[in-house]
Amino acid sequence: MKGLRSAIAFLTILPLGPRNAAEDFPTARFWFPLVGLLLGSVLAGTDLLLQSAFSLLSSGSAPLDHRFPPLLAGALLIVALALLTRALHLDGFMDTCDALLGAFERRRRLEILRDPHAGAFAVVGLASLLLLKLTALATLPQTDRQAVLLLFPCLSRWGMLLAMELFPYVRREGLGTAFFRERGRWPLFGGLCLALSAAVGLAGTTGVLLFALASAVSWAVGYWAARALGGLTGDIYGAVNETVEASVLVLAAVIAAASPLALQSPLAGYLD
Repeated sequence: MKGLRSAIAFLTILPLGPRNAAEDFPTARFWFPLVGLLLGSVLAGTDLLLQSAFSLLSSGSAPLDHRFPPLLAGALLIVALALLTRALHLDGFMDTCDALLGAFERRRRLEILRDPHAGAFAVVGLASLLLLKLTALATLPQTDRQAVLLLFPCLSRWGMLLAMELFPYVRREGLGTAFFRERGRWPLFGGLCLALSAAVGLAGTTGVLLFALASAVSWAVGYWAARALGGLTGDIYGAVNETVEASVLVLAAVIAAASPLALQSPLAGYLD
């Protein structure tokens, strides 16, 4: 269980890691999708609390289908996820935007990834990412939101695991090197089973489609970065996570709009 504790400590603000957490990083990556599911559970629970509190405040004075303002709820959930993860992946996404879009030489790109300053590409990329996430969350019908909130952090962390297994780590030193002291495909197989089971259990055949999208986006970002840098870095893993999150949310919103029953949440009966 040290690997699970290390994964939780690395990917969230929760101080649950063992004393020497880095020693368990090779097994921690197996648990990435489960940590994503835990984060999704917090988001889904937060959303339920917002809806319940709003229902109590507006009892008797609002239509039966009136809900907490969806745009505000989406913003609160995005902020909550950033706080729960220390904005770790957002930081990596911003650095990746600057490096891959703002330079042309491999050496310069790697230098930019280590630079703590944010450039224009990082700012525009972050604004675009948050706008997509916010709009997608606000668009989701309430009966579909719970399944999507539970699932999208799980699939994005599956995307990180997939990128880690498919592409080499480019640096000789760095935090990411600790994940690869022990090689083997069992973390990939185990993570695949966890993520795919969650996708099918929460969204059925539509979940399989979202899983396939997450895998394809992860491969595409990893392939692009590997060609540009010669391998991946921790910042690229963060960019994979954020790109997959946004992609899954957007596709889920489109599917929900086209077919209201396609993403029916197991908790839908409690939300009516």
